[in-house]
Amino acid sequence: MSNLTHLTLKDAVDGLKSKQFSSAELTDAFIGAIESANPALNAYVETTFDKARAQAAASDAKLAKGEGGRLEGAPLGIKDLYCTAGVRTTACSGILSNFVPTYESTVTQNLWDDGAVMLGKLNMDEFAMGSSNETSHWGPVTNPWKSRGSNAALTPGGSSGGSASAVAADLCLAATASDTGGSIRQPAAFTGTVGIKPTYGRCSRYGMVAFASSLDQAGPITKTVADSAILLQSMCSHDAKDSTSLTVPVPDFASFVGKSVKGLRIGIPDEYRLDGIPAEIDALWEQGIAWLKDAGAEIVRISLPHTKYALPCYYIIAPAEASSNLARYDGMRYGHRTDKAQGLTDVYELSRSEGFGKEVKRRIMIGTYVLSAGFYDAYYVKALKVRRRIAEDFINAWNSCDVILTPATPSAAFELGDQAKAADPVAMYLNDVFTVTTNLAGLPGMSVPAGLDSQGLPLGLQVIGKTLDEGTVFAVGAALEQAAGFSAKPSKWW
Repeated sequence: MSNLTHLTLKDAVDGLKSKQFSSAELTDAFIGAIESANPALNAYVETTFDKARAQAAASDAKLAKGEGGRLEGAPLGIKDLYCTAGVRTTACSGILSNFVPTYESTVTQNLWDDGAVMLGKLNMDEFAMGSSNETSHWGPVTNPWKSRGSNAALTPGGSSGGSASAVAADLCLAATASDTGGSIRQPAAFTGTVGIKPTYGRCSRYGMVAFASSLDQAGPITKTVADSAILLQSMCSHDAKDSTSLTVPVPDFASFVGKSVKGLRIGIPDEYRLDGIPAEIDALWEQGIAWLKDAGAEIVRISLPHTKYALPCYYIIAPAEASSNLARYDGMRYGHRTDKAQGLTDVYELSRSEGFGKEVKRRIMIGTYVLSAGFYDAYYVKALKVRRRIAEDFINAWNSCDVILTPATPSAAFELGDQAKAADPVAMYLNDVFTVTTNLAGLPGMSVPAGLDSQGLPLGLQVIGKTLDEGTVFAVGAALEQAAGFSAKPSKWW
């Protein structure tokens, strides 16, 4: 069978079970694609081809007997945030450049238990801090998409840029990602892929390198909404090793894909109509509203009055938690240790200053400042109160709607090295303007590719659901996917 790498996860799993091709053939096809494309895209920072071939052989043996899990033989990419036993895991930071875990994250263990095959570890912003995948110790990822008539390298978004780029360029069937303030949904929107951040606590955080513990959540980036449902099903589980893991059953997410949205109430928040947003983003939003109306849904105008405080609130809470979480990287137990120290204080100071990149240092300093004596009440405590108000806005909104529809990002993918954003970190932070509210409220949110801008670049729509109601998000996401009929792929230049 030709073009095995172009298959969706669903079609690949079905094809493996019906013996149209073997996992070994599928895995070798992806290995060839990675070897050809990765020098140009830099999506993978570590490849595990020997391991992948061994896992594929084991899967083929199971499939030959009519056995195997729901992902048996399916080759996936793993974001470098997930600890993988015996395989280097760096969170794309110099301070962890030689860290090889002796244990497996719960999410990846779930995937291996279901028969998935690991192709390697995917590039990301350092410690998941970034919106363009330019803060990685291993260099930026390049988006496989190009603007019409331009050869300029574009960002795939961040922090899960490697995951999004690999899926869009057919370098894996699907990939794990993580979302602290939009790090699944923004890269998905920038690359024409589907990304869902589930309800906080749906997926275990055990074995995921921590950024902001009350915001971080695992999720997939895939080619279709159906693929997202399949992969998220395997990623979710209760885990006693994570105190924030929810003790709730995992529904059959795939059963919601294709379900009618007739009678559902779709909330349209007035506060997401921001000044200066490109007309194309607004037009796509209106188109999404029209599609859902045509599908029988009821459109309801809602208000989320504290939305304007979401970004400043997020950029106090997230750095505060990061400064606490990253205190463990001190040059003593594991990770980078300076060889220039004259004493103990030097070990701490130099190891951290050499090991961390600029953006991580910036956020550690912001976080340390807002947690310091005299500023804790003025900044951190106030931000926690605002976060509560943001969550209450959503609770009130659910009285009049079932899901919320918004744009996923304020623009299409921008150029790597964009000087305006490089010179002004706040300009970069604004990429998260539509996504951070769901993290602050712990809600599920999905980005679905819905169209192309005038330069031929993908744009996404975001569906936000109630706590633990990923099912309705999948139903609405699938309805948008069907109406949009988005089938564009990047032209192969790599």
